[in-house]
Amino acid sequence: MNKEIEEIIVKTFFNKKIQQRVLFELSSSKKRREAIGRLNHNYLDTLRNEFMIEIPKPNSDPEEIEKLMKEQGAGQNCYVMSSHSGVDGKEFPLTTAIEELIWYGMPSIISCIHGKLAYFQAEQDYGPPPRFMLKRSL
Repeated sequence: MNKEIEEIIVKTFFNKKIQQRVLFELSSSKKRREAIGRLNHNYLDTLRNEFMIEIPKPNSDPEEIEKLMKEQGAGQNCYVMSSHSGVDGKEFPLTTAIEELIWYGMPSIISCIHGKLAYFQAEQDYGPPPRFMLKRSL
């Protein structure tokens, strides 16, 4: 895990009132799941809505999502925060991260440009999970 990148993600895209708590939870091996679990059904209370741009349906094509992110400036590599323990806290090629997570159905953030651009998908309920681009221009 990269604490510096995670701090940038949290301080950019998470609501200010819970940022310190989330950073504490992310740094604890016992509480990390709780931090990422905040992105389940209550993600609208966890993330800063002003930076969330919903990706309209159909939104389940990994190539289309990758294309969208690259149009916004994403590079080849990214950092992943996810309830999927096999990819959580690791860096990957963007293509690999999207393909690995798009059918996972649990919350994940793929940080493409730390502090500026990320892909987020919430927990799957019925049909495809809600998917968003998190975008902040500085």
